[in-house]
Parts: sequence; structure tokens; C-alpha cells
Amino acid sequence: MKLILIGALVALTIGLVGTRYFISLAKRNGWGQFVRDDGPTSHHTKRGTPQMGGIVIITGSVVGYALAHLFTWSAPTVSGMLVLFLMVGIGFVGFLDDWTKITRERSLGLRSSQKLIGQTVVAVIFAILATKFPRGGITPASYRISFVRDTWFDFAFHGTVIGIILFVLWANLMIAGTSNGVNLTDGLDGQASGACAMVFGAYVLISVWQFNQNCQFVSSSQCYDVRDPLDLAVVAASVMGACFGFLWWNASPAQIFMGDTGSLGLGAALAGLAIMTRTELLVPILGGLFVLETLSVMLQVGYFKYTKGSNGGVGKRLFRITPIHHHFEMLGWEQVTVTIRFWIICGLCVAAGLGLFYAEWVVVGGK
Repeated sequence: MKLILIGALVALTIGLVGTRYFISLAKRNGWGQFVRDDGPTSHHTKRGTPQMGGIVIITGSVVGYALAHLFTWSAPTVSGMLVLFLMVGIGFVGFLDDWTKITRERSLGLRSSQKLIGQTVVAVIFAILATKFPRGGITPASYRISFVRDTWFDFAFHGTVIGIILFVLWANLMIAGTSNGVNLTDGLDGQASGACAMVFGAYVLISVWQFNQNCQFVSSSQCYDVRDPLDLAVVAASVMGACFGFLWWNASPAQIFMGDTGSLGLGAALAGLAIMTRTELLVPILGGLFVLETLSVMLQVGYFKYTKGSNGGVGKRLFRITPIHHHFEMLGWEQVTVTIRFWIICGLCVAAGLGLFYAEWVVVGGK
């Protein structure tokens, strides 16, 4: 468990110290935030706040993971490296989006098609590589859709080529969903970084449990067929530590924002961990807050288009504004109040997810 502790502590230190220096660097170079005009007026005071803080989160995660292995003189694993590759790759797409906003001095960055192409390229490479490198007959990712472990639904039953294509599409859907979910949640001081710290903390516990009950060491029909659970715990702990360190400076009033660099990278890492730990359908519960934010936007757009078509061209809105955290701001809630209450929702979702994960083992695996 030294690996987990070292990774988390190194990433936490980089998050705390590195963010402080990055704030100064961003201010000197004018890497400031541009605020959407249709949002709450209270956000206009945030214009010029340094952004792209996700660079520190990603750097802290990678360095924490690397030094944990260096200090313990242990080799990194394919699973851990692939999750970090996914985080860095999608985070780089977010960086290009943030950089476009800064250089063009606007609140909109890359076009949606450009972001989609970038995310797809990284996700396809990740998905293909994740089905390679078997060890003991177990690859980092599985062709089966999983909940708390692999289910009966197998993408590969149609044949190898079709199976790979279906799995790549499934992985792309997951990565796009989680990365954009975290991105939509990142709209208030500390909201996304605090929520991510909780969810990645849950994956530390899940991965450690899977390591202790792994089929490589335990003879049981309900053991976990996960290739590198301990190393995935190191990755999750490193990301969690980096998020906590960043949150120190991102909490209200935020001195820096993570930007798309951080939100897209964190969401991608979350999808990567879900795929590698065989908890793909559990992640919507653990990350229930991200699902809530995404659904609010989908419902708003869908209802607006529906009423526009049936109401003579005048669309109606379900919420005053989306994502939904801005709706509550428009109702008069203070930003800190919204953030804390949404953290509570996130904590309840994480508790529910962990409860389901453990309950499955107690009811089925504990027999």
C-alpha cells in the first residue's frame, strides 16, 4: 500500500504548491477566464481569473504515479499507463480548447466537431490498446459490459472484428459521457474538483478491494478478474490527491479554474478506471452528480426544441438556465450554497455506488 500513499501524497503536494506557482504564471501571461454573457451576472466578476489549472492536476497525477513506482522500485503496469494516457490525451484536447479561448479572447474555444475528432482519436487508441497485453488470460479491458464485474453481455460474440468495433464505440460513448459530464459540472468554484476528489477516492477503495479479492490470489467463483487492480488504485489515489491540492486554490472564491484541460482529462480518467475495473455501469451511480448536470442540459435542449416546433416557433425552457447549478443561482442561491449542496448530492451518490459494489459481494460473493 506504500504505492498508494506515495502517489497520493506526491500528487497532493504538487497540487498545493504547483497550483500556487501556476496562478502567478497565468496572471503574468494573461491566461484569464472569459465568462459567458448569458450566465448569472455574479459570474462577471470572475472574468480574468487564471484558467487551465487542469495542467497542474494532470501533471500532479502523472508525477505522483511515476514517483510512487520509482520510490518503491516497482514497474508500472499497462492498465495504469493506459488510464494516464487517456487522461493526458483528452486533457490535451481540452488544453487546445482553453488556449483557443485565451488567444481569441472569447468564451468559446474549439468547434464541437474539432473537440469530437480529438476525443475520438484518443479514445479509439485507448480502446484498441486496452484489449491487448493479456496476462494470465486477462487483458486490461474486457469485451463484456460490466456493472460491478463483467456481465453476460459480450461484444465479442459476433466475431473478433465486429467485437472490437462495438467495444471501441462503447468506450467512446463512455469517455465522451464522463468527460463532458465533468465539464458541465465545472461551473462553480470548487464544485467539479471537490466532486472528482470524492469519486476518485471511491475508486481507490474499489481497486484495493479488487486487489484483495483478485482471482490471481483468491480461489473463488466470485473473485475479480481485473488485470492490475493495485496499480489502478495508485492512479485513482494520485488523481484524488491532485484534485484535493487544486481544490485549496479553487474553492470559493476561486483563484484559478481547471478549464477544459482539467474537466475533460478528469472525466476521461474516470471512464478509463471504470473500464479497467469492470465497473462501467456503476460509474453513472458513483458520478451521479455528473449525470444530473448532463441530463439537465439534455432536457433543456430537448424541451426547448419540442415546444418550439409545437408552439409557433416560440420555445419554452424547463430551467432558467443550464447546467442546473446555474438554475439555482438564478433562483437566488449563493454560489457556495449550491456547491456545498451539490457536494452532498455527490457524496450520497458515491456512498450508494460503494454500497452497491459491496452489497453484490456480500450477497453473491460472500456465499
